[in-house]
Amino acid sequence: MVEWLMNMHPVMQALVATCFTWFLTALGAAVVFLSREPSRKTLDGMLGFAAGVMVAASFWSLLAPAIEMSEGGSLPKWVPALIGFLLGALFLRLIDRLLPHLHLHLNMPIEQAEGIKTSWHRTTLLVLAITLHNIPEGLAVGVAFGAAAAGLESATLTSAIALAIGIGIQNFPEGTAVSMPLRRENLSRLKSFWYGQLSGIVEPAAGVLGAALVLIARPILPYALAFAAGAMIFVVIEELVPESQTGGHSHSATLGAILGFAAMMTLDVALG
Repeated sequence: MVEWLMNMHPVMQALVATCFTWFLTALGAAVVFLSREPSRKTLDGMLGFAAGVMVAASFWSLLAPAIEMSEGGSLPKWVPALIGFLLGALFLRLIDRLLPHLHLHLNMPIEQAEGIKTSWHRTTLLVLAITLHNIPEGLAVGVAFGAAAAGLESATLTSAIALAIGIGIQNFPEGTAVSMPLRRENLSRLKSFWYGQLSGIVEPAAGVLGAALVLIARPILPYALAFAAGAMIFVVIEELVPESQTGGHSHSATLGAILGFAAMMTLDVALG
């Protein structure tokens, strides 16, 4: 697989990798076709796992390389990572305030939808909540492949692949987390699956954009990596952790988060 990807342009590498992560979102959404839906305890553990993967990826695959790349520059090596991290979180907060959406874990009535007021249906607002949070995941994968193409020691193709695998694994429970509530909103299984997988469609677009940007402007690499990390941590704290902890199975969610962190850390260190 590595040799096959090596022969591609970095933007194409990012596209293939994020199509893989999108596919796993669709696979998770397909759980809605099972005759027996997963228990809330299982879903909480899966969401905790997703949160653990994203936290580990934010450090091992994004922040640590960003700090290494900044060494020897005109600024202290921690400054680009700090600036990028804060900008990433700020960017997600801005979108969170503007884009109409409903938080899955709060079981909000449509009147309490966040963002600009709109007449959109409740199902649309539920899907937008997850779609919004898939943007930084696609961006992170794209930036990682762009960084690998720059030939820097701290960013390799195998580490970018490890990040894509980790993001893909945690996309499975995210796909399930959006399709099951839609099913409970009385949508058909097919429609619930369709909208669930559609929430991941932004990842290829964000991945291609991230890879292209860092190839055009290599000096922004450490900022871009840290930006993706800040955006992902925002998603974890804003959505995944509350969603996993409010179902009455906090121990399962916490154990899932520990296992997710350990899995992503192992992937990145072993492959990177």
